[in-house]
Amino acid sequence: MNDTQIIILAAGKSTRMKMNIPKALVTLKNKPFIVHILDTIKELDPKIKPIIVVGHKKEVIKEALGKDHIYAEQNEQLGTGHAVMSAQKTINPDQKIIFVLYADQPLISKETIKNIIKKHKEKKPTVTLGTITIPDFKDWRIGFNSYGRIIRGDNGQVKQIVEFKDATDEEKKIKELNPAFYAFDANWLWENIDKLKNDNSKKEFYLTEIVKIACEQNKKIETVQIKNIIEAVQPNSKEELELLEKLISSK
Repeated sequence: MNDTQIIILAAGKSTRMKMNIPKALVTLKNKPFIVHILDTIKELDPKIKPIIVVGHKKEVIKEALGKDHIYAEQNEQLGTGHAVMSAQKTINPDQKIIFVLYADQPLISKETIKNIIKKHKEKKPTVTLGTITIPDFKDWRIGFNSYGRIIRGDNGQVKQIVEFKDATDEEKKIKELNPAFYAFDANWLWENIDKLKNDNSKKEFYLTEIVKIACEQNKKIETVQIKNIIEAVQPNSKEELELLEKLISSK
């Protein structure tokens, strides 16, 4: 892991949660989302020092987590791609792999992080994605309906990730989804991230667009199927959070 930098995107609000705190600090089982993730990373390798990208109420997050972390600041909330750009100056240029995840994914396991990075090192692609495939969008899985769809070409290779709000009716039927766990070749990422455009309904710079750029350049993209799909849950409301609490209590 010495050549890998983990970035946790924690600049978001908890608007749909209707809470007056950053989403990273919303609690699951009496522990903030981001602390679940930090504990998992520590279990994976205590020497790893992830970079935490903060923005909305950044001082609240820093106060909650303490000074023993590396922070990068996203001064404007212009999307996930912009958040990663905000971390670039904080990263050691010797790092070969950049692993990105979001602070509202509290159940990601150390095995998933390890498996994605392991495949990235073995196959040496430009991008390695974690993906999930669900049977349907019913019951507790209804929340997955808002996730980006993995678009594959005739050869089975990843061609694009389309955000739900920008997807066609046919694309919305796709059940292979993007939970937003990414490993990037660092050199390629920093050479190309400035090419991101905000030609979408929210006028934001999506990190998913970097995958599209890799496809357009005919770069190699690998995927890792995450079998335990509950790891990919991102609660966006108090109701979804309560449902997740019940799900993990029943396991």
